[in-house]
Amino acid sequence: MDKFQAFGKNFKDNFNPFAARTGQYLREQLGQAEDKTQLPPDYVELEKRVDALKMVHQKMLSVTSQYTNEAYDYPTNLRESFNDLGRTVSEKVTLLSSANSPAEAAAAMTAPPSAKPQPKTFSHALARASLNSSHVLAQQSTSADDPLATALEKYAIASEKVGEARLNQDSAIQARFLAGWSTTMNTNLQFAARARKAVENARLSLDATKARAKNGGAGFNLGQKRDAGQIDEGDISEEARAEIEAAEDEFVAQTEEAVGVMKNVLDTPEPLRNLAELIAAQLEYHKRAHDILAELAPMVDQLQSEQEASYRKGREGA
Repeated sequence: MDKFQAFGKNFKDNFNPFAARTGQYLREQLGQAEDKTQLPPDYVELEKRVDALKMVHQKMLSVTSQYTNEAYDYPTNLRESFNDLGRTVSEKVTLLSSANSPAEAAAAMTAPPSAKPQPKTFSHALARASLNSSHVLAQQSTSADDPLATALEKYAIASEKVGEARLNQDSAIQARFLAGWSTTMNTNLQFAARARKAVENARLSLDATKARAKNGGAGFNLGQKRDAGQIDEGDISEEARAEIEAAEDEFVAQTEEAVGVMKNVLDTPEPLRNLAELIAAQLEYHKRAHDILAELAPMVDQLQSEQEASYRKGREGA
């Protein structure tokens, strides 16, 4: 029986404040609340800044989360075969270089797959298409070294390196940007949201307590019910005054706590540090891609110049 009575008391103690807050909230929504405690202007400003920060995180994460999807730049209409995705371009080039006959070269292009399928990125797809094209030309070429086939093979190797650089960029962004911004979104901003909810609950409790005192609600002894205006402290019992003061103290304490939490969220340098890491990862990728293509371009230019010279010579001798 004692346990049952204790449970009933605990339920009542928890339910009554909740019911009071809910009733006050509904009266406010229906426009029936006479007074509503205003939040400090500085607090309201902090709320706006936190809301803006949350919106920024949602917007940025909705886009940058694509870095977790390997195939975000892979052509949707591309259909590559199992053999296409079997081995890396570099592996196939190595096998082709050791082939002594067209049959061995063909076997190199269809060699058993390695441990896992090759990445589905645009650069990797471009590399595979270039190598396959080089192989087709080499098979039909009457000369030992077809310049276009040679250039396509070199381009295939370079494109694969660019693709690997992109995957390295994506891994860095996931670890150094997405993880940090997701933590801010799911942890820090959630802390702020809970603190703000506590402030709202404390305000509702305070206004509900004031409303009961003003209208002579149960538990308060007033000389008479009051229709409007501020509470006349002369008509409020000590019990009512004590409850109002306790509610005010709770409201102030929760507000101060929320201010501290929101300032901490807004002042932390982590989001900017994470953004710097995002930029650094992108810079490293583009620099690596530039270096790879800058090394390739003179080779292809040389092949093109030699082919043009040979073409002109052939035309002049005709």
